[in-house]
Amino acid sequence: MYNSKLHDVTESVEFDIDKISKYEPEPSELTLDKMLEAEPEPEMIEGMPHSDALTPADRYLELFAAVQSAHIFEDSKTFPDCAPKMDPLDILIGYRRQKNNPGFDLKQFVDEHFWMPKHYGSDYVSNPGDSLKEHIDKLWPVLTRQPEQHIPWSSLLSLPQAYIVPGGRFSETYYWDSYFTMLGLAESGRHDLLRSMADNFAWMIETYGHIPNGNRTYYLSRSQPPVFALMVELFEEDGVRGARRYLDHLIKEHEFWMDGAESLGANQAYRHAVKMPNGALLNRYWDDRDTPRDESWREDVETAKHSNRPANEVYRDLRAGAASGWDYSSRWLRDANRLASIRTTKYIPVDLNAFLYKLESTIANISALKGDRETEALYRQKAEERRLAINHYLWDEDQGCFRDYDWHRKQFALFSAASVVTLYVGLATHEQAERLGEAVRARLLSDGGLLTTEYETGEQWDKPNGWAPLQWMAIQGFKMYGNDALGDEIARNWLKTVNQFYKRNHKLIEKYHIAGDASGEGGGGEYPLQDGFGWTNGVVRRLIGLYGEDHE
Repeated sequence: MYNSKLHDVTESVEFDIDKISKYEPEPSELTLDKMLEAEPEPEMIEGMPHSDALTPADRYLELFAAVQSAHIFEDSKTFPDCAPKMDPLDILIGYRRQKNNPGFDLKQFVDEHFWMPKHYGSDYVSNPGDSLKEHIDKLWPVLTRQPEQHIPWSSLLSLPQAYIVPGGRFSETYYWDSYFTMLGLAESGRHDLLRSMADNFAWMIETYGHIPNGNRTYYLSRSQPPVFALMVELFEEDGVRGARRYLDHLIKEHEFWMDGAESLGANQAYRHAVKMPNGALLNRYWDDRDTPRDESWREDVETAKHSNRPANEVYRDLRAGAASGWDYSSRWLRDANRLASIRTTKYIPVDLNAFLYKLESTIANISALKGDRETEALYRQKAEERRLAINHYLWDEDQGCFRDYDWHRKQFALFSAASVVTLYVGLATHEQAERLGEAVRARLLSDGGLLTTEYETGEQWDKPNGWAPLQWMAIQGFKMYGNDALGDEIARNWLKTVNQFYKRNHKLIEKYHIAGDASGEGGGGEYPLQDGFGWTNGVVRRLIGLYGEDHE
């Protein structure tokens, strides 16, 4: 039975900001007005290896809460991405001294003390005469960020080499997005960017102990679907052989996901690791913080108000949902119509565990190439144990599909397109692949591609939306198991969707509405639809290489 005393031994990593929050500053002789008499361009720190780990919410405390609560910016992500014009402590002191003054204007205070985020490429105008392939190839430079001197106290984590951002509001690199972007870079012949991006992620593992959700301080407390093992195979002619230089990084990433696992008893969890009733180890999504996300602060506070659970529990599950990359989906909801019912940490996700199977298998394969038989045997065993556990807990024999598992309620969760990851990493049996193909064709296939789920909830990772990464993994996954007909149908349907939208609007977007007769802009979620768009560009560019460009 479930052990309530030790369940979810999930205290967050503590960030000691008590001293900062209790600090009452002495009056400063240097007034803020004098500081602002001359307003220079953002000063840079040359050679700064990375910024400190304080998030904007940690750094600005009640000022941060006031700005987000006041809805000064339409997008909650804007303020966390602002850079301060001076020492943040002086800004906080100034705010505490001025906020109760008659006529105090919070927006004016922010304008005077912060630089707004840069909008790179906002002046880019696509050429309507360009083919889809030409358009994507021309976008790579627009979406590329070079290593820059770092603005002091910015939330942006500087990286040593060039990288691609998704576009729109997403002005930093994202972990799992980058893998699907890299597929297109490889097709476009941009092997320089493939290597630099992989090296950036290796550097983050060395520096932070894991690959964060993105290179912002407020993303450091979580990761995203672990696809580094897939990344490092992309830029070498001989596949995994060229990934040998990353073996230590892959092992370190595995240690991050399995932290604390060895000390767990049955039905216990710590961070990402969960020990199942039969003693098998599986994983869940997790974030070390239990506060509102900096980048969605206002939305998270509002969501928590609609739950009867303690707010910190809701925040933790919202953050874990963001770590999944599926933020948000009915996959994580106990009530599909209420985001406040989110329970991400209570689910064993099929995609996460499939990616970790790939990670373990890759470590074993590289270790074999290096002649390290002991490490090979260890990780081969870990991969096999995970495969058996996935089959035991996540394979639904009755419905013929893989499903997430609610480990608290000891029951299957929803069926979704996440199930195709088992094919993409070669985990499923041929019989499972055949039955999963039948389930996908009957329940998720549309004229526009592969639907994410069967449920219309208003969340962006649900029906009627389709997303590029799931199309790619389904196409390749089914073809790897010999189901070319289904893989090709998904590919052609998706290319038709993207082509038709491009011809009407001369752009690619983050997600597409693919249910019913008409395809168009995807909806739902916490923010407006984003143009760009990194992983759509990557997947489509690769598919054009495989299927050609003209799909009507």
